Amino acid sequence: MQNKFQRPHIEILQARLSEVPRFMIVVAGPRQIGKSTMVRQALVGRDAIFVATDQPLPETRDTFDVQTIPGTKPTAEWLITQWTRARARAKEMPDGHYYILAIDEIQKIDRWSEIIKGLWDADRAAQLPLHIVLLGSSPWLMQRGLTESLAGRYESIRMSHWSYPEMQAAFDFSLDEYLYFGGYPGSAGLIHEESRWRYYLRNALIQPNIEHDILQMTRVDKPALLKALFELGCGTYSGQILSMTKIIGNLQDAGNTVTLSHYLDLLSHAGLLTGLQKYAGHDHRRRASPPKFNTHNTALMSALGSHSFAEAKNDRSHWGRLVESAVGSHLINTKPEDSELYYWRESPHEVDFVFKKGQKLLAIEVKSGLDFATPKGLASFVQHFPEAQSMIVGEGGVALHDFLSQPVDSWFA
Repeated sequence: MQNKFQRPHIEILQARLSEVPRFMIVVAGPRQIGKSTMVRQALVGRDAIFVATDQPLPETRDTFDVQTIPGTKPTAEWLITQWTRARARAKEMPDGHYYILAIDEIQKIDRWSEIIKGLWDADRAAQLPLHIVLLGSSPWLMQRGLTESLAGRYESIRMSHWSYPEMQAAFDFSLDEYLYFGGYPGSAGLIHEESRWRYYLRNALIQPNIEHDILQMTRVDKPALLKALFELGCGTYSGQILSMTKIIGNLQDAGNTVTLSHYLDLLSHAGLLTGLQKYAGHDHRRRASPPKFNTHNTALMSALGSHSFAEAKNDRSHWGRLVESAVGSHLINTKPEDSELYYWRESPHEVDFVFKKGQKLLAIEVKSGLDFATPKGLASFVQHFPEAQSMIVGEGGVALHDFLSQPVDSWFA
């Protein structure tokens, strides 16, 4: 059903592919969220070619050419060859029609952004009717290449983890199933075989994210530390505030808090784990605050944890953490780029999440229990920041399934 289901991003891509080529189109986001599927769906019925750098297959018949071997490391020459062939096809297009070259996992090619800059600039000078679509699963590396060489030459379509309505529509997930098994479409068919599902998450999704998208793409002096931080932040402490000093006490060979903060940034850019900062009136107070860990997808929390689906539902404390982490994941994945997400705490009061867009503030408290009482943290926050709006998600407020069905900025009054 996944291949038939269309994510909303396809409408944006199809509209841009129907325009005169003015910018390259960059489709970015974490692994296993359907970027390649979405682009392939958009190319159906169009004059286009989709090539992947992890399986370079030029049309050459030379069987001794290393570039004909699937899985060989792509090179600049391979990229130029693909582009040259697409150019030839574009020159044959009738007026008002465009050829499309889509390149998957572009970040795996050394110096890719510098090469593409020269090719793209030459095409624009010639007014060639050629659209370029670039896909990548390492958002940090993609952004670095785009910022360094391609500023002003591209438009982004940013994709993130699947939402509850998407998993419900595509795979008939219940709310409880979404809370525990999260939003990875590739693993949806395995949820009734939990050991198999967990193995898939760890080996086909988590390991490539860490090993290929982070460790092979940027300098990490202590890879074991980064892996331990990820496992601790997702599996044990998602939804909790914990100082880096305490984290060091839970890790061997932990280095210092600066190193851990850097690794947490890498994990966040990879779409895995974020450390939210405390909301405060001054930037230095935000930076000095202990982070609140939140996974980007509760599947990661469940795959790394020890609770089965049934055990998690029967453990009120653990289920509460899952619910809060699911709300945090939804906020992280749906918030606009020009917005920020925080938590707030002034002992003894606390607010789970603070969403800031422009001058607007929205304080959000998650209630997963059956006993409702108005959270004192919300009232205290509004006293400190009278301009803020507040809301409760769960018992006594907006129903959880309703909140997870809409982007966060839709809740501003």
